[in-house]
Amino acid sequence: MAGVAEIGMQALLLAALGGALVGLLLTLFGGGGSVLATPWLIYVVGVADTHVAIGTSAAAVAVNALGGLFGQARAGQVKWPCAIAFGVSGLAGSLLGAALAQSVDGKALLFWFAWAMIAIAVSMLIPRKDEGDPTVRLNPPMVLKLVPVGLAAGFAAGFFGIGGGFLIVPGLMASTGMTLVNAGASSLVSVALFGGATSASYLAAGQFAWPVFGALVAGGGAGTLVALPLARRLASRAALGRRIFALMVIGVAVMILLG
Repeated sequence: MAGVAEIGMQALLLAALGGALVGLLLTLFGGGGSVLATPWLIYVVGVADTHVAIGTSAAAVAVNALGGLFGQARAGQVKWPCAIAFGVSGLAGSLLGAALAQSVDGKALLFWFAWAMIAIAVSMLIPRKDEGDPTVRLNPPMVLKLVPVGLAAGFAAGFFGIGGGFLIVPGLMASTGMTLVNAGASSLVSVALFGGATSASYLAAGQFAWPVFGALVAGGGAGTLVALPLARRLASRAALGRRIFALMVIGVAVMILLG
């Protein structure tokens, strides 16, 4: 693909297919699925500019997170004060990370992105117990813990154009003592904020593809709808599926590093 203006119908259909795959994987296995969006745009759709791919996929990640947040909020799983404190503290980090990434050469950025994929996959392979306080409430000592962790997670999310859930979830649990379920739900606030801030930074720099973004979001919605009944059927095998998916992410990352 020579440039953003020359995106054809075939590329948009491939982008929609990628969005459907990401939506499907996110719904079935939770966080980490969106990390495949950028490699898909570069290697399958044909987006030549790594920065455009990252900025566009970050926006799609934010939209997907908002959709998930709506459902989790209705279920009462989001710990809003903790989630907002973490997300707001990480906004500056995400903007700084995105600004720094735009000054990094595309090939070098893709190299570091591959290592981020490996880190995310490894975090998915580590079993987590849903232990913690389901009635946790925000207090000043918690804020002092949340702010630096939020900044670090936001920087990573902005630099790599990813949701950052692999840092946000354990960060929320360690800083507040909340359960894994609450941390997963509450992390969506930060994922939406970081993704929105990152994509806005790339959009302001003209490194964004609106048609591809629309295709990703449309495909993601379709993938989520398909995955919902599958998720209920595969609930007993979710751990195995998550491990298989993590190994697949590692495989893609190795291909990027070798390529």
